[in-house]
Amino acid sequence: MAVPPKIESHYQVQVQRDFGVTPFRKLINRITGVVNFPLLIALGALTAYGLMIVYSATLGSELFSFSRQLTGVVLGSIFLAIFWRVDYRRLADLVIPLLVIDFILILSPLIPFIGVSINGAHSWVNILGLQLQPAEPAKVLTIVVMAALVVKFRGKLNDGREYLKCIGLLIALLIAIMLQPDLGTGLVFLAIGMTVFITGGVRWQWLAITFGVMALGVFLLIYMDNWVDGLFGQDMLLKDYQKNRLLVFIDEDIDPDGAGYNLRQAKIAIGSGGLFGKGLFQSTQSSLGFLPEAPTDFIFCVLAEELGFVGCILLLGLYAALIAISFWVALRAEDPFGTLLVMGCVGMWVFQILENIGMTCGLMPITGIPLPFVSYGSSFMLTNFMVVGLILSVWAHRPKRKAR
Repeated sequence: MAVPPKIESHYQVQVQRDFGVTPFRKLINRITGVVNFPLLIALGALTAYGLMIVYSATLGSELFSFSRQLTGVVLGSIFLAIFWRVDYRRLADLVIPLLVIDFILILSPLIPFIGVSINGAHSWVNILGLQLQPAEPAKVLTIVVMAALVVKFRGKLNDGREYLKCIGLLIALLIAIMLQPDLGTGLVFLAIGMTVFITGGVRWQWLAITFGVMALGVFLLIYMDNWVDGLFGQDMLLKDYQKNRLLVFIDEDIDPDGAGYNLRQAKIAIGSGGLFGKGLFQSTQSSLGFLPEAPTDFIFCVLAEELGFVGCILLLGLYAALIAISFWVALRAEDPFGTLLVMGCVGMWVFQILENIGMTCGLMPITGIPLPFVSYGSSFMLTNFMVVGLILSVWAHRPKRKAR
């Protein structure tokens, strides 16, 4: 007996739903529920792009090893998987232990026998022949700690005493990092804290007062520096190279043989790249030694000289994709803690990108802030991968939509 057309059509659809479409859809939903493919694609593209530029900048160098950068990528991938696997929500209950570890990492370069001094800065440790910069992973802990503190107020941090406590903790971290001294990393810590405060609902009046006090503090620091040096006979507040970097931002002819020279060579490298650049591995400013710290602080100049304006726009496009996807994850987070975590990561990246590129163009003061996923440094690469692992953890634990 023939089955009526309508019943046969319904029967076929039900079979497909039970044995074909539904299991496949469940599998896809399960994978996309844990894996954020756009974020991983942006990460892979940025990492590959950065490795290519670092390889060119370190080619033939005796001071920098490309294999060390690859080691940072491998270790970073391992820690990315670990942070991705961990439920980020459990970190909110570990503020005190994480804060203690944070301070230990920041102060560890000052410990005798393991601390290493380079160019007058005690920012590295040497453990079993492996040289690391502990302040880099400390950035990740700072993001977690600040987010955990602010999330307790559920987006309305309107208690002045509690805000002062959060600011006091941030200042304590800044003081600890300035003991090395490391002004660049201190500014990154500040950017992380301010981003979390803004996202966490701090009153704009308090933020305005905070920024005003910070500006006044910088002015007094510069104004009192000569007086303090004359009294104690040494660099107590600011080192000479730090003062010169701030002054060169105003007038690059003030320090023609130091920071002014670095800025001038950076501009020459960027300008000589033109539209399409001189070609990969064809840079002259870095290969001939005119551009100082080419693989680290001034890696953007190497990219601009070799790949030109087009290469720079490609890098900025990849950064824009990474940040846009991270914003998307923040909006889809399970709770405010996840949102604050992701926004702390975004704040760190945005500040480092703007400062690094801006200083090479003379738009920002010269600091030792590297370029995310591009600058040479295994510890720095490790930190960036850990941050991506945090964002992936927030994505993996977001509210799931039920499959239809």
